[in-house]
Amino acid sequence: MDPVISRQMYRTLEPFHAMIYFVPEARSAYERIGLQGRPMGYFASRGAPLGEVSGETLAAIFYNFHPALVRSVIPAAWERAKPAGISAARLEAVDAALRRMLGSSLDAPEVSEAASLAREAVTACAPEGRPLFAATATLPWPDAPHLRLWHGVTLLREFRFGGHCAALITEGFSACEALVTHAATGEISAKALQSSRAWPDAEWEATCQRLRERGWLTAENTLTEEGQARRAAVEQRTDQLALPPWEHLGDVACKRLRELVRPFSKAITEAGTFPVSLSPWED
Repeated sequence: MDPVISRQMYRTLEPFHAMIYFVPEARSAYERIGLQGRPMGYFASRGAPLGEVSGETLAAIFYNFHPALVRSVIPAAWERAKPAGISAARLEAVDAALRRMLGSSLDAPEVSEAASLAREAVTACAPEGRPLFAATATLPWPDAPHLRLWHGVTLLREFRFGGHCAALITEGFSACEALVTHAATGEISAKALQSSRAWPDAEWEATCQRLRERGWLTAENTLTEEGQARRAAVEQRTDQLALPPWEHLGDVACKRLRELVRPFSKAITEAGTFPVSLSPWED
């Protein structure tokens, strides 16, 4: 199977999962249990399956966020709410947000079909070297079909994420270098990446200078040929490492899963859920 299929699957499925990081239902659910502010809600909810780990541990796992941002809310979050309660609040927010955006379409039998395909794909995901996937996989599968689908897509997403981090490390990208080179592709602005990951100006500029000296970045902060090649190597390796679940499903089932989830991802995106354009996820 061509590894590019794993990128296609990611782009189609990602909005169905990623909406939880932006919808108002999430912030409300986290605030009800004592988590204050978006960073605390984000790191605590995504990291809750790991248990009450340290800020240093989560910073290492999340890779491209500035460690100080993670440490500013972890482990403080565990003093406000326990991981099991945080995971429960997250799922409640998923339910409320999907019902608001997708309505009665969630009751269609195709949702159960998509959930079954996603769950089958997950059976081919090995946990080794992917701590966030491994921890999330210990959570029980929800009963409702649309929540089973979301949980399955989330597991597939965290499986890919683990491989992506491994690819970045293998190709010699530090955390901030990964962000700077991503911005240099033109897919998303440097301002959006730097601010959302909380990298100070001095560290960001030092990284840019280091990449220029390495020959990966131009004076205009675009990628050189070498930089493009390095970045392409990361993406290609990520696709390869994310391939096992899709090889397990096969071409026909992969195509069917994309067909089933694409309308949901499109509706979520068109609802204005995301603060930046995520249209590449829809191909």
